[in-house]
Amino acid sequence: MVPSTTGGHEELGMRSSLAAAAGRLIPSPVLERIAPLLQVIKPTSPDTDDRSAAGRMALVAFSVRVASAAIAYLSQIFLARWMGSFEYGIFVVVWTWVLILGALVHLGFATSVIRLIPEFLATEKLSQLRGLLVGSRVIAVLFATVVAGLGILGAYLFENVISSHYVLPVYLAAVCLPLFTLSEVQDGICRAFNWTDLALAPTYLWRPVLILSLMFVAGLMGADLDATTACVAAIGATWFTAVAQLLMLRGRTREQIDPGPREYHAMEWIRISVPILFVEGFFILLTSTDVVILGQLVSHDQVAVYFAAAKTLALVHFVHYSVRVATAHRFSKLYHSGDTAGLARMVRDSVSWTFWPSLALAAMLMVAGKPLLSLFGAGFTDGYMLLFVLVIGILARASLGPVESLLTMAHLQNYAASVYGGTFLLNATLCFILIPIFGLMGAAVATAFSMVFEATALYWVTRRYLGLRVFIFSRQPADQPAE
Repeated sequence: MVPSTTGGHEELGMRSSLAAAAGRLIPSPVLERIAPLLQVIKPTSPDTDDRSAAGRMALVAFSVRVASAAIAYLSQIFLARWMGSFEYGIFVVVWTWVLILGALVHLGFATSVIRLIPEFLATEKLSQLRGLLVGSRVIAVLFATVVAGLGILGAYLFENVISSHYVLPVYLAAVCLPLFTLSEVQDGICRAFNWTDLALAPTYLWRPVLILSLMFVAGLMGADLDATTACVAAIGATWFTAVAQLLMLRGRTREQIDPGPREYHAMEWIRISVPILFVEGFFILLTSTDVVILGQLVSHDQVAVYFAAAKTLALVHFVHYSVRVATAHRFSKLYHSGDTAGLARMVRDSVSWTFWPSLALAAMLMVAGKPLLSLFGAGFTDGYMLLFVLVIGILARASLGPVESLLTMAHLQNYAASVYGGTFLLNATLCFILIPIFGLMGAAVATAFSMVFEATALYWVTRRYLGLRVFIFSRQPADQPAE
């Protein structure tokens, strides 16, 4: 399929004006730091290079995530006020488990398709591509269904052991899992085709709006706005968005790929996907460990306060995610084509695109943190000081850019998995030690320290095996090999 170039000259003119305006208005020291970003809007030709395409994709992804952050943040505020801190805390813990399991039960296909689809397109293995598009989703959903069934069985058998407040929400969360997993894999497929809108909008825009809307309707109908009702709303929103995304994705792939035979190499795909699963799984576990352990050691009210503080910093995380969306499959393309210089430039750009916006957003959120937390309700401003600790870890991760994607696409996922596995164990250990002593601050310190350890270890692995110094303040340019 050949994309239309209608309006190409107008687009180039607009981008030229934007770049010129930026050069006049932005101070020189700042301009030097964001120069890679300005290359995104600098006119080159209608057929822009891979670097500019990656930058634009990152900006689109970040725009979606910013809109999502606003929606999600408002949603959390409304949910906390409607449900009260106790029921809200229960829902937070249950939904966190859905996020963790949803990131694990797809068996790594959500990321492996990002590596395999460009490969199959480049080598014209269209029959394998057709098989992968169907098989990856079927395998992931079937496995998620088995896990959900085991979860329901476990909740039934150990109903007397589980706190009564959690029993029904756990059942409902299990029902949500298969279609949640389908969305995860479809996100990866869309990203591999550069369909950023279809990759992100269902998960980050449609679903939170639907959850909030369904809760509002439930309140109008006189239902109790508790954790159970919130889980029912989450089921409806998740199933609707997954099916809608499925139908839209089917239409786009039919336009992109001609009908034909399918080849299924399930065991080979699983062999590739499972090591990647450990990277993704440990990464998700690391982002959720503090909330899960807090749910076991402190009151639901305190969990809600901590979760609100973490959500306040979510916008900073979105920068890392957005750059990761835009660059992961490009790392794979450059690495496998042997373009070492191009790979180094892309890595250097990705680090700049990640760190400097993250730093700016973190500074703004530190200033606005207390008013934002007060929107959740009385008592939530107690989490304000947590922001200053948590942001240290977030900036440590941002200082390397999406280095975990670089390692995965360069077949170094086992090293990345080892780093994240060790970081997860360190974080869990520190949480169990520090939370009983320092409460919420103990969880924040444990998480921040673990993320600094993670960044240090990933830097060493990248330096050792790829010869790249990816740290934002490294004196040696990222495209210079290690000696």
